[in-house]
Amino acid sequence: MINQTYRLVSARQFEVTYKDKEFTSGQVVVRPTHLSICAADQRYFTGTRGKEAMDKKLPMALIHEGVGKVMYDPTGTFKVGTNVVMVPNIPNEENEFIAENYLRSSYFRSSGFDGFMQDYMFMNPDRLVALPEQMNLHVAAFIELITIAVHAMSRFERVAHQKRDVFGVWGDGNLGFITSLILKKRYPSCRVYVFGKNQYKLEHFSFVDEVYQINDIPKEVRVDHAFECVGGRGSESAIEQIIDFTQPEASVALLGVSEYPVKIATRMILEKGIILIGSSRSGSKDFANTVNLLNEFPEIIDYLETLIGTVHTVRRIEDIGKAFEEDLTSSWGKTIMKWEI
Repeated sequence: MINQTYRLVSARQFEVTYKDKEFTSGQVVVRPTHLSICAADQRYFTGTRGKEAMDKKLPMALIHEGVGKVMYDPTGTFKVGTNVVMVPNIPNEENEFIAENYLRSSYFRSSGFDGFMQDYMFMNPDRLVALPEQMNLHVAAFIELITIAVHAMSRFERVAHQKRDVFGVWGDGNLGFITSLILKKRYPSCRVYVFGKNQYKLEHFSFVDEVYQINDIPKEVRVDHAFECVGGRGSESAIEQIIDFTQPEASVALLGVSEYPVKIATRMILEKGIILIGSSRSGSKDFANTVNLLNEFPEIIDYLETLIGTVHTVRRIEDIGKAFEEDLTSSWGKTIMKWEI
């Protein structure tokens, strides 16, 4: 069948391409319905990803956060009409020790491989997770981002010591919000402190125990473990503060992505015996765990609804650019595209 794909061909320019897609019996046909714009997508859209990466990866359909509706499933895994979250990671092998999202042979949608901006997706059943009927689809659109925090916590739990009285989360953006929220649910008896630079953003963190401006942290503050959710150029100063304000033998999960090398004070890491845990992307197991978490604690969704910034109905290719442009001017939350093109 002919499938339309909406690809970024150069900075700020989308074009539709028509591809004759051969359908295989083991794949599920999914119609994308709600897509969420990520900062990584924006780096491609604006051309700030760098010329080498742009030349190598474009043209490419963007978006790796999204949900859709099952249109046809010859495998019998899903009923037609089921809402599913789509897993962007595509492994090509299994490894006993290395998770699918860290295998160098895996593909990742909207990173050198077409993302979800298509009329239909043809996906293996294990790349889809069914959503509860009552799920808010605007929230479900950015489940992939939530899985990043869930995955990081699973890695944290494997190596961190059991003194978990106080957690520190550096970063007052979407990922910091989600990470703090899940920490409060996972460890209800623990305290969660959030460190950020924007007071108006910190005001959204009503569910945590303390919020601090990064330039006004009391000297006596200490955390047992930390999660860095800053990314970009701010990662360096965030990691520096984390090293200062964590207890000895803390575990520090690094979630923020930076395009630039980041200096780290290794002397103090050695002195304090700090463990750094790198964490990136997620796999199908993390998606299933995340959906189960949201199903078990539906009140989490109430908080996540506050992350919905703007919702754009996309019916033509010009609407895509408008959604991306408006997302650039948004100071809080996620931009959702209701995909009706």
